[in-house]
Amino acid sequence: MNPLRVALADDELLARKRLVRLLESMPDVQVVGMHADATALLAQLREDAIDVLVLDVQMPGVSGIEAHALLPPDGPFVIFATAHPEHAVKAFELGAVDYVLKPIDAARLAKAIDRARQHVTRRRGDETARPSGDPLARLPISTRAGVVLVDFDDVSHAEFDGTLVTLHRRVGEPLLTEFSLQDLGQRLPEPQFDRVHRRALVNLREVAMLLPQDTGGFVAVMRGGAHVVVSRQSARRLRRWLGLGKGVDPDGAPKV
Repeated sequence: MNPLRVALADDELLARKRLVRLLESMPDVQVVGMHADATALLAQLREDAIDVLVLDVQMPGVSGIEAHALLPPDGPFVIFATAHPEHAVKAFELGAVDYVLKPIDAARLAKAIDRARQHVTRRRGDETARPSGDPLARLPISTRAGVVLVDFDDVSHAEFDGTLVTLHRRVGEPLLTEFSLQDLGQRLPEPQFDRVHRRALVNLREVAMLLPQDTGGFVAVMRGGAHVVVSRQSARRLRRWLGLGKGVDPDGAPKV
């Protein structure tokens, strides 16, 4: 297996050193660049082949978000690092493979690197999945009228009613599909899509609000108005991703 070539940019020296230490402790990861600003990192990209970038969101000069926008379509995959959980949604909107909150947890960083590795493997020629930029990377849904090709971003959520899975789109009527939720989870890209319940999968970019429940779970209010149940286990994962601490009380304020 070829090592995963990772470069990073963070304006804080201690943060850079910790990132390097954590990354170098991971198997098949090679740190090939450590920079105090994004400008130096972008300069290295013109010379070296790099698989994954770990970018601090806020840096003097060129920010991590601005650097991401300057990457070519076939450029490295990006993991954002930030001390501000409100940047999480922006990270998903920009197409980052993941983000990690500071102070960076070793296990959480390892999970983000594993996700990035999956994307790199696909790009290198994994025949089980197509690159995300491929125009054929769509869901083929068979209907009586023919096969409907649904763009990934047009998927709002999917729900299993005990017999079939219904695929809900941002625009257009819902579609019944013979895909299982497990099938959809394997076809749709992470972390944008998440299996939030044994009967539901959602596009996190389409979630407008999370309503806390007494059970410890959430009800996800989608942009289209639909309500989707989020299990307690999935709610814990979403809390970590969104930096909501130990939980959320009934009025929606983070617990401390």
